[in-house]
Amino acid sequence: MDRNGTAMLPEGAKARQVYLSLREDIAGGRLAEGDSLPGEQRLAEGFGVSRVTVRRALEALAAAGMIERRAGSGTVVRLSGQPRNAVAMDFTTLMPQLVEMGQTTARLLSFAYSAPPEFVARAMRLPAGSKVQIATRVRIAEGTPFSHLTTYVPEAIARNYSENDLATTPLYKLLERGGVRIEDAHQSVSATLAAPEVAAALEVAVGSALLSLHRIVRDVDGNGVEYLSGLYRPDMFRLEMPLTRVGRGSARHWEPAIGQHQGDRA
Repeated sequence: MDRNGTAMLPEGAKARQVYLSLREDIAGGRLAEGDSLPGEQRLAEGFGVSRVTVRRALEALAAAGMIERRAGSGTVVRLSGQPRNAVAMDFTTLMPQLVEMGQTTARLLSFAYSAPPEFVARAMRLPAGSKVQIATRVRIAEGTPFSHLTTYVPEAIARNYSENDLATTPLYKLLERGGVRIEDAHQSVSATLAAPEVAAALEVAVGSALLSLHRIVRDVDGNGVEYLSGLYRPDMFRLEMPLTRVGRGSARHWEPAIGQHQGDRA
C-alpha cells in the first residue's frame, strides 16, 4: 500500500501482467472466495515467467487484500479485498441512471472557475475568453468509490447553483433547475489506465484499467452546457444490453436493441 492506502502495482512489466491477470480473474469471479491458487512454480510456467516475478505479483495481491498466503497450505482468494457486487447498467445510458436512482453519494474534490482547457472550449464551441466552472467529484455506491468525474459548465449557467448544491444534487437537475433546456448529448467510451491521483480517489492500484467516458451536453439552441470527463472502475459495472435477431437468410444477425423497453428511464 502507498501512503494513501492504495494498492501499488508490483515492480517490473511481467510482474504487473501476472498481477493484473490474476486480479481480473478474482474480480470477474473466475476465482472465488476460498479458491486456492496454483503454486508459484505452476504459475510461473503458466505465465512463462520466473518464480521471483510470480512472487512479486502475489505479494501485491496480498497487499491489496485480494489473497491470503498461508504457510504450508498455499494461497487462497479473499473476497474481503474485493469491490462490492457489480451494478448492471443499461447500454442506452451506460452510467448516469445510478445517480437518477438515488443509489450513490458524491464527494466533491475540487471546485473553481477558470479558463477551460482548449479541447473543452472547442467541443463546447465557447467564445474566446470564456470561463467555466470546473468541478471534480467522486461518486460512491455502498461505501465503494466507483467514478471520478470532472465537469465543465459555462460560468453564466454555473452561477445559478452553489458548491454545496453540486455535492448533493445531480448536475443535470441543477442545470434544468436553472432554466437550461437540455436537448441532447453525445458521449464516447474508451479505456485508460489509472494515474496516481485518480487511483487514490477510486481506491485501485496505480495503472489499473478504467472505463473512460467523455460527454458533451447541448441545449435546444445547440449551445454546449456541460462537458463531462468521467473515469469508472470496470469491476463495479456489468454492462448489459438487449440483442435482437434481425435480417433474413444468410444475412440474419444479432443487433443491439438500443432504446427498446427503456424509454421510461429518460
